[in-house]
Amino acid sequence: MQLAKLESFHSEAWLESAIRTQRDELQLAGALRDVPGLDPNAMRVLGSYSLIYMVSGKGYYTDANGRHLDLRSGDLVVIFPELAHAYGPRDGTSWDQLYCVFNGPHFDFLRESGIFNPKHPVWHVEPVDYWHLRFMDVVAGENWHNEIGAQRVMGRFLHLIYDLAAADAEGSARFARDRWLEEGQRLLANRSDHGWFSPEDVSRQVGLNYDNFRKQFALKLGVSPGQFQKRKKIDRACAAIYQGSHGFKELAEELDFCDVFHFSKTFKQVMGMTPSEFRQKAHGG
Repeated sequence: MQLAKLESFHSEAWLESAIRTQRDELQLAGALRDVPGLDPNAMRVLGSYSLIYMVSGKGYYTDANGRHLDLRSGDLVVIFPELAHAYGPRDGTSWDQLYCVFNGPHFDFLRESGIFNPKHPVWHVEPVDYWHLRFMDVVAGENWHNEIGAQRVMGRFLHLIYDLAAADAEGSARFARDRWLEEGQRLLANRSDHGWFSPEDVSRQVGLNYDNFRKQFALKLGVSPGQFQKRKKIDRACAAIYQGSHGFKELAEELDFCDVFHFSKTFKQVMGMTPSEFRQKAHGG
């Protein structure tokens, strides 16, 4: 779903009064611009749950559990009733946020089930414009002064929290998937103090069995780990030949080819010319 970009951001309270059902309460909700922040040396205990969603800016979060985290646009801070905390913008920056303050057994259940977890107080969910509108839609167009309206609002709010949790978990899983791929490429493309890692060695280092590593690597990049490494080695050879810093025998040894013949054969497979032809062309011959 395409959403129009929110061109303006205004400080405003979205609730005239608290929304109460028989069990839960949404006490406050709204938007704040240019938030001054809380002093990390005088942390606050709120006494309620709260969600703080960063629409723009860079900042910090710290709490009595010893967590000190950097914050950016798209971060969602989960505040716990008894946990002393502080957050705010970095020096010289502004901070715009959405906020909700709430209490009740449904939210205690979210904590008991691990969805709210003091060990993981900062989530990350994007795109910001989409989640901005989702927050606003919780209370939009509803008469929350009667029980039925209040129940509808609370239902939408709980739905929002579950969707936020799922989006954060999905993003964390995607980051973990990308991390093994990034580390695999780095290990394949660089010579260690003990020589070049084989694709099998790299698969063990990133925690995957080789067959799965090879299949997933090829699926992501369109080449096998061995082909990727071969290309990176020849790229290094091209740079060295262009700079005139290595002879072919020295390059073959450094790039872990068994001899110059195999180095030259691989070079031609990748570049379409021999190392000698490449050197002649690179030096204007």
